Amino acid sequence: MKKIVLVSFLFCVHSLMAQTYMSVNFKNGNATTFNVDSIDSIVYHSTTCPVLTDVDGNNYSVVAIGNRCWMKENLRTTHYNDGTSISTGLSNADWQTTMNGAYADYNNDTAISSIYGRLYNWYAVANPAGLCPTGWHVMNEFDWNYLIKFIDLTADTTCNGCFQGSTVGGSMKEMGLLHWITPNTGATNSSGFTGLPAGFRDNYGSYMDLGVLGYWQSANQYSATDNYYHALYYNKTNIFKSFIKKAYGVSVRCAQD
Repeated sequence: MKKIVLVSFLFCVHSLMAQTYMSVNFKNGNATTFNVDSIDSIVYHSTTCPVLTDVDGNNYSVVAIGNRCWMKENLRTTHYNDGTSISTGLSNADWQTTMNGAYADYNNDTAISSIYGRLYNWYAVANPAGLCPTGWHVMNEFDWNYLIKFIDLTADTTCNGCFQGSTVGGSMKEMGLLHWITPNTGATNSSGFTGLPAGFRDNYGSYMDLGVLGYWQSANQYSATDNYYHALYYNKTNIFKSFIKKAYGVSVRCAQD
């Protein structure tokens, strides 16, 4: 089981006008300074993330970001956590009108799903049987806001229909051009989130944007017909938040409870 130290930093202690200060320099470039006389104790925290397996037997890599554990792959399950099958193979007409949980393989190709994960509508996300393994849940707005702010303290997570942060998207995207189309701007994956561009199935049933963008469901509704989502783009370094029709099929990530 892998143990991951949450914060990596360098202590620098120096004196200024007979007072001693400690500077903490973080890997992300941030720094802060404390008067040593004001420090009572220093405590190191770490998070151990468990092995994650879904009800189908799919194993997932996980990553510690902040004091939480997150999937670093998109969900691939074909069953709810109680073993019930999730509807699939829907025609465009059925996909448009269903108000039941359903998933799709991009272009009906299971080989694509084995890499990028499956595309789930919001009704599958909201099903009380659960999409995620026991002890985990589909990321909600609290999770997304926590994750984004941890990666980029300057990101505005209160806005909607907006690009949040300046570099947070690059920190969340898988590096390189194996899965993203060029130029995959600013992709460092420094967070370990390893975002992939799985595209989506829209509310009319069409498949779009594999390799171009990654859309992720939020467990939170925006309205009776729409829910929130978050998106990473091949040509941007930030992350976009808005809302989509609940019929859209997009990627899902789970967070530990």
